[in-house]
Amino acid sequence: MKNRNSTYFNQKLSGLKKIVPIMLLLAALLGCTKSYLDVVPDNVPTLEHAFANRYEAEKYLYTCYSYLPTVDLVSNVLFFGTDDMWTWFFNHHSYQSPWKIARGEQNVVSPLVNTWNGENHAKPMFNAIRDCNIFLENVADYNKVPDLDPQMRKRWIAEGKFLKAYYHFYLFRMYGPIPIVDVNLPISASPDEVKVKRQPVDKVVDFIATLLDEAAVDLPPAIQKQNTEAGRVTRAAALMLKAKLLVTAASPLFNGNADYANFKDKDNIALFNPIYQDAKWKRAADACAAALDGTTGVKLYEFSPGVIKVSDTTRIQMNIRGSVTEKWNSELIWGRSVQNTNEIQRGAMADNIDPSVPKPTYSGSYFSVTMSMAERFYSDKGVPINEDKTWDYARRYEVKVAEEVDRFNLQPKYTTAKLNFNRENRFYASLGFDGGRWYLQSNTSDLNSWVINAKFGQLQGKQRDMYFNETGYWPKKLVNWKFVQTTTSYSAESYPWPEMRLADLYLLYAEALNEIGMQPEAIVYLDLIRKRAGLKGVAESWMAYSNRPNKYTNKDGLREIIQQEREIELAFEGSRLWDLRRWKTAEVLQNKNVQGWDIYGKTTTEYYRLRTLWNQEFISPRDYLWPLKEDELLKNPNLVQNPGW
Repeated sequence: MKNRNSTYFNQKLSGLKKIVPIMLLLAALLGCTKSYLDVVPDNVPTLEHAFANRYEAEKYLYTCYSYLPTVDLVSNVLFFGTDDMWTWFFNHHSYQSPWKIARGEQNVVSPLVNTWNGENHAKPMFNAIRDCNIFLENVADYNKVPDLDPQMRKRWIAEGKFLKAYYHFYLFRMYGPIPIVDVNLPISASPDEVKVKRQPVDKVVDFIATLLDEAAVDLPPAIQKQNTEAGRVTRAAALMLKAKLLVTAASPLFNGNADYANFKDKDNIALFNPIYQDAKWKRAADACAAALDGTTGVKLYEFSPGVIKVSDTTRIQMNIRGSVTEKWNSELIWGRSVQNTNEIQRGAMADNIDPSVPKPTYSGSYFSVTMSMAERFYSDKGVPINEDKTWDYARRYEVKVAEEVDRFNLQPKYTTAKLNFNRENRFYASLGFDGGRWYLQSNTSDLNSWVINAKFGQLQGKQRDMYFNETGYWPKKLVNWKFVQTTTSYSAESYPWPEMRLADLYLLYAEALNEIGMQPEAIVYLDLIRKRAGLKGVAESWMAYSNRPNKYTNKDGLREIIQQEREIELAFEGSRLWDLRRWKTAEVLQNKNVQGWDIYGKTTTEYYRLRTLWNQEFISPRDYLWPLKEDELLKNPNLVQNPGW
């Protein structure tokens, strides 16, 4: 298996691919019923058998899906690769590759989260592309899979193209210029042919965009058979992935980046275009508009409590929580059901939350939100806390006693930080904290929801060397409201991971519109999201409450607003890692101290002191792109290393 990571580049096995025995995993991905669980791959070594009939060919399609990056408790770079979440060190650091990236331990000898080779908590993306090519080559041959309906054949080919595009996109986002793998090389390929080269960024983007255009034509507009096909891609997913691709390509990291002006391959071909192009933003805006046109029936999620009575405050907060954790809700454009979101909920949940249940063993409090992220959420006036003329930013780390007016967010008469008062509903929907309420379906009412007591030795505070919250803030947003603590463990309703949702598309469109000088049109999409969160529109909020009242009226100011809206609305969903890189703001935001409250404090005075957990360092431009493994460069002298590595 030593050379498995380079099999694409050697291309010696493309005609002898074995079907991987993963149907149990893929049944979960596709939301399948028990009939799928009874299917066991035959492990036969010939492609002829793999595409002899529909039954066998569908297994190969599922194999192509199986390479999608895992979203799980420990090993996901989306949660621990940047500056928004942290965790405890004890016996944890040794196996947490993604967190090591945030701690500045990326390297060229054994790169962390290495999707190029499939090592250190990463899937092998080039293996994935090779399998997609095998699938496409065989299903496109009408002499194979004779019992496959022509319309279904078109759909399967479209799915294969989407997945092939997605894996190229994932590699592009991490490494920049990558080899384009349109077809697999034959066994007879010469040694020089298998030594592939990295292609210029713009060429890679065009290739992926073309694949997605082709896929979109034959993908279904929506999934009709939810019980057997949930998790498979649709036309809307292809259109949104193209929008995301082109917004990424138009962003500062890839559009006119002078840092990479001299980044060339061994033949002196420039891998980055150093000249900024407005046309890239226009192309991105058009792709976003097309994606919106293709999202028929998709709408921003709104919580429906049924017979349960909740306050308007709680209802708005459940809009935010439910947009992520409500199963197959109206906002999803692509949900990935293979992900173990039960484990994610365990990691995000405060331990011992139900005081009526004896101390359980589910060991939560794994995810900890950093202080800098807690401060990114707006005030209740809908503007940044450091801009709000009515909010006491200078004394935010002092404490005060909650009053009756705070009852839906805080425990009345509880003393907590001023930072936790008078914040927008997305703050309370997304974060749990000392003195804050945590509403669950099992609560008798939102006024009787559980309250977190997070000081040292308290039920939700630090009591042991692991499974404790490191900062004093929990990502409540990731926990479904049906979570129940039991005497021995917990139960939770699993939900598909929201790989794509409508709010993200609105924000991408707003970003592109702003960059092409269409500020009023961009604000329309921001205001749709803000209205769902219970906030006034951008113009009204900034004019009335910001010490920068004209900020929204120009491109630079509105860009700041859009970026902060993305940070807030998509918090803890994995967008921040990629956003900070494509915006080239990681060199600022990830060169700050990682801080939280002093969780070793037993009293209010002791607890509400800032505690530095790590002095984070982001080296620019090196850390914007992943390094290629040194061994890969030795095997293939045509490859060049990313700058700084």
